[in-house]
Amino acid sequence: MKTRTEELKNIAGQQFDLCVIGGGATGAACALDAQLRGIRTVLLEAGDFAGATSSAATKIIHGGVRYLEEAIKGADLQEYHVLVRALHERVRMLENAPHLTRILEFLVPSYHWLDVAYLDIGLKIYDWLAGSGRISPSKFLSEEETLKRMPGLNQKGLIGSVAYADGQFDDARYNITLVQTFTMAGGNALNHARVADFRREANGKLSGVVVKDQLAGNTFTVKAKAIINATGPVSDSIRQLATPALHKRMRPSKGAHILLPLEVFPTNDALLIPKTEDGRVLFAVPWNGRLLVGTTDEEVSPDAELLVTKEDVEYMLRHLNQYLARPITPDEIVSGFAGARPLVGWEEEGSTKKLARDDVIEVDPASGLISIMGGKWTTHRAMAEDTVNRVQQSLGVPPTDSQTRTHILYGGEGYTDDYCEKLGRQHRLREETARHLASKFGTAAEKVLRLTSKDAVFAQPILAGFPAIKAEVAYTVRHEMAATIEDVLARRIGMQLYSWRDAIDAAPVVGSLMAAELHWAGAYTSEAITSYVEKINHLLDSAGSSRNRPLTRKGAPGMSSATSPASH
Repeated sequence: MKTRTEELKNIAGQQFDLCVIGGGATGAACALDAQLRGIRTVLLEAGDFAGATSSAATKIIHGGVRYLEEAIKGADLQEYHVLVRALHERVRMLENAPHLTRILEFLVPSYHWLDVAYLDIGLKIYDWLAGSGRISPSKFLSEEETLKRMPGLNQKGLIGSVAYADGQFDDARYNITLVQTFTMAGGNALNHARVADFRREANGKLSGVVVKDQLAGNTFTVKAKAIINATGPVSDSIRQLATPALHKRMRPSKGAHILLPLEVFPTNDALLIPKTEDGRVLFAVPWNGRLLVGTTDEEVSPDAELLVTKEDVEYMLRHLNQYLARPITPDEIVSGFAGARPLVGWEEEGSTKKLARDDVIEVDPASGLISIMGGKWTTHRAMAEDTVNRVQQSLGVPPTDSQTRTHILYGGEGYTDDYCEKLGRQHRLREETARHLASKFGTAAEKVLRLTSKDAVFAQPILAGFPAIKAEVAYTVRHEMAATIEDVLARRIGMQLYSWRDAIDAAPVVGSLMAAELHWAGAYTSEAITSYVEKINHLLDSAGSSRNRPLTRKGAPGMSSATSPASH
């Protein structure tokens, strides 16, 4: 990626074949697919890439065990379609970004033999639908083997567990890597650039967009022959900006997650709680040295503030603690996040948890706007392929095949399972730093480390006890369009998700480094740091977490190969 300033010059006032609105998973995938097919494309994002829904996933690449149950029980072909497509796409995600993904085994504890039989049959169907491949089939584990792998489980009445495999990934980094891959293919992308209006032909068809630079405050235009709306939960706002008479289609649902020290439930495997009181499943997943627990389901308005609340915490811990030998308390929460699922439906369709995660492509006959709505992370590539097929129809060009099915994403070229060890030896890095860099940047970590040879300061850790180094801040500003402290700490290096309190401690360091890169004035830098700290304190207060509790940094991200997304 070029710097944000360079991209502004390349985009403002220019003519493109295609403009994609929305820099989340689906929008970035659409932009990449189109560009690889020879369609000159620009990608515009109102906030940061992966700044909303696409960095608020449970970090699982999966078909969806719950969707299988609903497909069978309700004879629901829509759920079946979502499941089968996701099972096939999960392998492509694993293969196209080996540095950001890994295979993860899930254990479903069983306390009744009837449950074992039910789960075993269901997961055998799951295996069969997935077909043969690199992901191992499900199996039954004895009580002894289950407790060996999850010693913190509640042992009373435990028979054993049923184990099956799915994938795990770093959602924010995967999204940013999609954008990186797109720009490497010749595309143009810009974050913090909100589409405020459309340009139109005399017949009402869209011919471009009016964009507001959210950082500088000025507006500019971009011309495009076709426009994709890939804005997830807020798709209706863009649809109605194009044609006000369109009925709303989105039914956003809030999903909240919390993160805990991994030592509260030490495991290399994921725990699946098969049935909550409202008919959902709950996951407890080792992720970057933490235990990630989620998720909830609560219908919200598209403009709702998405926070982890005390009620969310109580719900998740109430269900999780039934399965643990030692109950977890809210005071042990170190971080959390909430996002909105982009569910598609109508108001009369009942609760959001009953809505399928299928996607819908709509071509507005009045304006020509192509909207891709719904879906899930695992199917983002397939959704993009279908959408770009529609774009080619709209442009009147001969159809061509998608190139993304086997296209290795940026940083994945030449990546091997032992890459972090090689990186550490070659650059004399601490093991945890080498693992962190490999798991965030893949083979592009070499470019990050080049900065340290030019300035020794960049080799220093951002915060004592953490593997992330100062070079990452400069690199993400120069090559990944990081423009705010949150862009860096939340999505580029992942510190905010590891620990709210440590993110607060790191904010002045990151702010100072960004000020040097972006030529911020002293007052602006102080304001940026203060604003970020206030936001994190707001997250702490909403979740009911104590601001003053000391936090251990034992098991910082990158320190355990068993829990790093890049370990295989």
